Amino acid sequence: MTKGKTDKAKKSQLVSALCVVGFFLVFLFVYYGSSVGSQVHQGTSTLKRLGSSYLGGDEDDDLGSKQDESSFKFGMEDGEDNIFPKSFPVCDDQHSDLIPCLDRHLIYQMRLKLDLNLMEHYERHCPLPERRYNCLIPPPPGYKVPVKWPRSRDEVWKANVPHTHLAQEKSDQHWMVVKGEKISFPGGGTHFHYGADKYIASLANMLNFRKNNLNNEGRIRTVLDVGCGVASFGAYLLSSDIIAMSLAPNDVHQNQIQFALERGIPAYLGVLGTKRLPYPSGSFELAHCSRCRIDWLQRDGLLLLELDRLLRPGGYFAYSSPEAYAQDEEDRRIWREMSALVERMCWKIASKKNQTVIWVKPLTNDCYMERKPGTQPPLCRSDDDPDAVWGVPMEACITPYSNQIQKAGGSGLVPWPARLTAPSPRLADLGFSKERFEKDTEVWQERVNSYWDLLAPKIKPNTLRNLMDMKANLGSFGAALRDKDVWVMNVVPEDGPNTLKLIYDRGLIGSVHNWCEAFSTYPRTYDLLHAWTVFSDIEKKGCSAEDLMLEMDRILRPNGFIIVRDKRSVVEYIKKYLPALHWDAVATADGESDPEQEENEVVFVIRKKMLLASASVRDST
Repeated sequence: MTKGKTDKAKKSQLVSALCVVGFFLVFLFVYYGSSVGSQVHQGTSTLKRLGSSYLGGDEDDDLGSKQDESSFKFGMEDGEDNIFPKSFPVCDDQHSDLIPCLDRHLIYQMRLKLDLNLMEHYERHCPLPERRYNCLIPPPPGYKVPVKWPRSRDEVWKANVPHTHLAQEKSDQHWMVVKGEKISFPGGGTHFHYGADKYIASLANMLNFRKNNLNNEGRIRTVLDVGCGVASFGAYLLSSDIIAMSLAPNDVHQNQIQFALERGIPAYLGVLGTKRLPYPSGSFELAHCSRCRIDWLQRDGLLLLELDRLLRPGGYFAYSSPEAYAQDEEDRRIWREMSALVERMCWKIASKKNQTVIWVKPLTNDCYMERKPGTQPPLCRSDDDPDAVWGVPMEACITPYSNQIQKAGGSGLVPWPARLTAPSPRLADLGFSKERFEKDTEVWQERVNSYWDLLAPKIKPNTLRNLMDMKANLGSFGAALRDKDVWVMNVVPEDGPNTLKLIYDRGLIGSVHNWCEAFSTYPRTYDLLHAWTVFSDIEKKGCSAEDLMLEMDRILRPNGFIIVRDKRSVVEYIKKYLPALHWDAVATADGESDPEQEENEVVFVIRKKMLLASASVRDST
């Protein structure tokens, strides 16, 4: 009996001790929760919406679901202010280069069954809501205000992109060189050791262009550089008034595209894998591959046919690779098979010299119609839309020209820069009139002038370089900036009129995108974001405005600007988030009245603080 009582007493003491320990652990968790919150919120912890316990609400009552439902509504009453967060946690430093939809670590964790041979692991795979990061992406330690354009073409701060792997790996090819606190770019490449400028001139010489200028008196304006490295080819094209979309995946050649954008060169994260690239048909006058290590013969020439879709009538493909000069038996085999393939595609050799061959695409459908029945690759089906690109699989078929192109014997575009303001022949495809195009151009010129008046007190010369128009429509925002030393990534919604082909016809560049997802770029890559009714659009889709603001903060450089042009209720909603995002209100102005809008538009200018950066941040000299 005594022993039983003793055991019972010991058990009672043990339970009491465990309760005390449990209470103490709960106390520590609650007390130090804020410090834990400074780490990344990811994995099994879900991304909580507005009003959830993560932001100070109460999940145990009915308010959570109601507030989740109202989180996408912009006309909220004053009494609902308590659902707005006072702050967001800061992600761990290891996530300073996070690209949510191209996160290889997340893909590995999700155990997606992807075909590595088809490059599916480099394509977009966005996290589910419960695996999204609900935190602010910090700059790397020692981050500095980026070197200003045009000096940034040749040098950047090492602290801003602290990845020097390529400097060692490509040291013999002069891609980049580490010099003290900076990384310099001599303009070299795998197949142009003596500089991109000389290489570009040699391409023009091969084509007998006047003065060895690749722009061919304005006939070549938009270029696609596949496997671009650090984009020195695109960098040196700019002086010829040519703009290139430099394309490379987030692969083992770490941070190529991040270097390109830090330099102020147009670039995009993408890969020739299984899905169409997010550009319409007939977007580029020239495609370029300099030792881009792409197997063009795979899958019945699928990847080469994707380039064919993207090239304009009479467009060129410049290919610099060992196969072009056939050194060994394997190279000769590849050359024979590739030559046979492009011949069936009706491409002709425009010029071939040393390591480089330049093919030219036909101007009309005539060659396609003259091929023998059953010739591979076939023409695409008549119901195939060559401009449908968002998540659309590539097809191993030739995209024939429209009746308008066939009749005109080419694209019908005037040379650059006249094409910037000349109505595109493809306006009729979307049912737009020349008068609507001209009016849109005029209206946005006035709007951009007013934007610059609002920004002028806050910016120094060359402060802005990389700009994004998040809903570009006809591209008139970008066209209005022709005289500024900037470039614009024109983004067109994936579910609206595909006006991106009109933007490329103007000699500008851009991408199709869905703003319910993260954009394919590194953090801190844009100096200014222009959001015209973008928030109103995602509200209609039922997507989170909070997620969009976090994404905008991710891709915006510290000290960068956001111009929101939207309904007043949207602007008032965004203002509630300024403290949590460390954004400053710069200016507010009324937009012109529009009878087609429910509310008159308001212009709201925001600036992102440098608050999260290291104390060593200073202006570049």
